[in-house]
Amino acid sequence: MSWLDRIPFTTLLLISLMLGLAPFVPEPHVVEKLRMLFDGSLAKPIDIFDLLMHGTPWVLLGLKSIRHFSK
Repeated sequence: MSWLDRIPFTTLLLISLMLGLAPFVPEPHVVEKLRMLFDGSLAKPIDIFDLLMHGTPWVLLGLKSIRHFSK
C-alpha cells in the first residue's frame, strides 16, 4: 500500500469531492447509489459500476486517513 502513501491528501480530497459527488444536482450519484443499495434496488450492472466509480475515491481517502493517523 505504499502507492497510497505517495498520493497527497489534497489530491485525494479533490478527487473525492469532484468525482465522488458529481453530478451535484439534483443529488450526488454516490448518495443515490448508496440509497439504492440500502433499498435493495441496486441491480443493474451500470448502477453497480456507477457506485464503484463514484465511491472509490472515498474509499481510498478513508484508507489513506486510517494509514496516516494510525502511525
